[in-house]
Amino acid sequence: MANLITIGRLILLFLVVWMIYVGNVQVVATCMILLILVFASDGLDGWVARKRQSTSPFGAVFDIAGDRIAENVLWIIFADLGKLPIWVPLLVITRGFLVDGVRSLSYSEGMTAFGEKNMMRSALTRWLTAGRFMRGLFGVSKAAGFVFLCGLVGYEDRESAGTVLGGLYDMDWYIWLGWGLVWLSVVLTVVRGVPVLYDAMGFLRDQARMDQDTAT
Repeated sequence: MANLITIGRLILLFLVVWMIYVGNVQVVATCMILLILVFASDGLDGWVARKRQSTSPFGAVFDIAGDRIAENVLWIIFADLGKLPIWVPLLVITRGFLVDGVRSLSYSEGMTAFGEKNMMRSALTRWLTAGRFMRGLFGVSKAAGFVFLCGLVGYEDRESAGTVLGGLYDMDWYIWLGWGLVWLSVVLTVVRGVPVLYDAMGFLRDQARMDQDTAT
């Protein structure tokens, strides 16, 4: 059931992407609401899995993969639509490959990305990547930033005069807030990834030492 929710989120995501490209300003405004639904349902699959006692390593990895797909797709399309410089999605994608790559090494040892059996060694890494506050801040800033960029497409690229988007995006405070959330999510993407890579170096050194001891 939890995996079906993740699949449903991805289907809705690609439907929203199509609507952003082909829809008028009213359709794009609707896409803002649908994006909120995409991100609001992010934690639903995990909650359902725990409620039904059907958690599994595959489900955890699939959930993370779904999150990565959603993030990367949205960063790419908003860069394609001219709302972001191309280096933003390139940076995010590179960070994702590196972090997920080193995490995959720990999965073979029975570890998980989060929870008690993880490869996070320092209190700083645990706080940045698994702490409730930081995960909440990152999730909210990212979701709100994408919703803002979605509306910006309708405001700048469609006939938005006299519409709700026109009135909303004509307010300077909303523009400042929206861009602030976008860039905050970019910064947090990097800041939360660097400690994972640092801790992974220690994990890899320990693995190499164990392999060497076994060989001798």
